Amino acid sequence: MFRFSRISLIGPQRMISSVRLNSTTVENKLIKQIRARILASGPITVANYMSEVLTNPAGGYYMNRDVFGEKGDFITSPEISQMFGEMIGIWLINEWSKIGRPKPLQIAELGPGRGTLMSDILRVFSRFQLTGADVSVSLVEVSPHLSKVQQEKLCGEADQGSESGTDAAHFREAQSLHGSTVRWYSQLTDLPSCFTLYIAHEFFDALPINKLIKMKEGWREVLVDLDPATSELRYVLSRDRTPACLYRRDSETRNEFEVSPKSLVITQEMAARIHQDGGIGLIIDYGHEGDKTDTFRAFRNHKLHDPLVEPGTADLTADVDFAALKWAATQNPIRGSKANLTFGTVNQADFLGRMGMDVRLQQLLSKCEDEQVARDLKSAHAMLTDPAGMGAQFKCLALYPAVLRDFLERYPPHGFTSN
Repeated sequence: MFRFSRISLIGPQRMISSVRLNSTTVENKLIKQIRARILASGPITVANYMSEVLTNPAGGYYMNRDVFGEKGDFITSPEISQMFGEMIGIWLINEWSKIGRPKPLQIAELGPGRGTLMSDILRVFSRFQLTGADVSVSLVEVSPHLSKVQQEKLCGEADQGSESGTDAAHFREAQSLHGSTVRWYSQLTDLPSCFTLYIAHEFFDALPINKLIKMKEGWREVLVDLDPATSELRYVLSRDRTPACLYRRDSETRNEFEVSPKSLVITQEMAARIHQDGGIGLIIDYGHEGDKTDTFRAFRNHKLHDPLVEPGTADLTADVDFAALKWAATQNPIRGSKANLTFGTVNQADFLGRMGMDVRLQQLLSKCEDEQVARDLKSAHAMLTDPAGMGAQFKCLALYPAVLRDFLERYPPHGFTSN
């Protein structure tokens, strides 16, 4: 349940929480812009707040810094161990090979982070001699800083390659260390139309959400406002229904939930492309099957942080509603056509185990002569597969075109069944 410190009526909204900023904080451009926006047009949705905090060019959390790893605010599975990316690479090759390895092939990643996952995937593809002119890489990235980090990881030099002109759909292009062309795009809709293997790892959890609460008067939305007495950020409830309330399903039984319209739109775009051009999608994230309520939170220095304090200095995130993603993915992309297929969700531990990560661990240990490295390998494996941690918190979902329905009944996606 979304916790409120106090409730009182204030003008057109109902105040539900106020947050005091650290008196020693130097106000940055971002908080000034947020305050100016609220003063000009009134309280903003949590989705609008997340967008400003994470991707505002002036001070957005992801825009001008490296936020990953031990020195950042969180660490992702590919950063924990190479084994994770290797299993994803093997899965992509296996599923692509089952249907005849159609070419040209595009490998597209949404939100590539430092580029570590794609680097491991390309290394696996190269081991099978599958990189080259017929295999291209497309990265969907909004951060100029992270795109340079990714280029250095994948291509060797951050300044190698070229910035694309305004007439190009991509804004950066370079050659990977394995020979494939890598291009950077600002949005999914700009990607070329061809058979594509889509990967979205810890991508949807950072997309904006709207928070809705059922009151005796009906559904109301949580908004972000300013306390008129202190000019500090606080939560308020909308007085009336908002457009986001229309996303409530008739079967909804929760009194409070979060919805991410942008996640639904991106999932439907991916599904439509898979339907029209051919492809396979793999989504891995922490989330639930439409049963959780309040998951909106912030992380700074690997610790929980108040989302309204010092915006732009902490990551804002919410658990992914996989039930909603599956709904979006299976809506008929073209009238009269059959709906796309989804498999999962399955826990990350089960997926990685079925892909053979236990065997891969033993292979690495058999060649390891350094005791500390061996301990690190075991620790990383345990962290990724712990049923009390990441192994169960992270879920895997696969997307396929409807045309493969009969084929997949005979040869279901590896990692998603116990067979």
